[in-house]
Amino acid sequence: MNHQKWDIEQVEKMQIIRKPIFPTTLHQDLAELIRDHFLAIPAVDTVLTVNSCARGQAVPESDLDVAILVKSDTTAAELKTMEHSWQIYLQNQPTFLKYRQSSPFAHLHLDIIDGNYTPAKVEKGEPIDYFEIEIGNQICYSAPMENAGFYFQTLQSKWLPYYNEELRLQRLQMTKDACNYDLDHIPFFIKRELYFQAFDILCKAFQEYLQALFIANKTYPIAYNKWIKEQVIKWLNKPDLYPELSPILSISNIESNEINDRVKDLRRLLSKVT
Repeated sequence: MNHQKWDIEQVEKMQIIRKPIFPTTLHQDLAELIRDHFLAIPAVDTVLTVNSCARGQAVPESDLDVAILVKSDTTAAELKTMEHSWQIYLQNQPTFLKYRQSSPFAHLHLDIIDGNYTPAKVEKGEPIDYFEIEIGNQICYSAPMENAGFYFQTLQSKWLPYYNEELRLQRLQMTKDACNYDLDHIPFFIKRELYFQAFDILCKAFQEYLQALFIANKTYPIAYNKWIKEQVIKWLNKPDLYPELSPILSISNIESNEINDRVKDLRRLLSKVT
């Protein structure tokens, strides 16, 4: 765990605090239940609403997504106890049961996090790394329930507005290399008539392209498979780029050379990312 001391004045200057906006009273009641339960635990620093409710874009069918940020010196045993007690507490909670019964799509996603974000090596051919998305959703775009804890504010001071330049350039190159590797691989699947596998890899390469695009623009994303229009047009301020993106995954006949054509289009866009 990180025991580094922080200058409180520096932390206060960096803090960016949002307020959650809930689409229904059921969402809000459950969020407040979670807040009251976890803030009574000394090891908890901040209860964070994340994703749509944090950004005021949730609808009645939206999930409730919450991240419980524990203090930096919390032990593994304390985390395990906290998770176990929460599951027991939740079983017979009327508020939770009422929320679950409100819609077949009403889900609660709750994660207990320690704030230790460690960038992994981006390997060619391996699943996408979600380092930037985790920081984006949990630190950059989250909304604290009640007050923002001191540890949460120190994490903001560490990771915002973006991580250090040396790491950024390393991850940008690794992500571009991974995307190019997948694009290189697709024609081999087409030759073997493995069209659906080729399309699957194209979708992965498309997300790797978006990852590289966000890294190049020093902007944390929230996802690579949704909210693409908002993120590209508003967050990255690239309205002219967006119309070029949807055709990449628009295939009229999967058993054709179309996917190879899309590979060329995506590679052209990737070459502009610097």
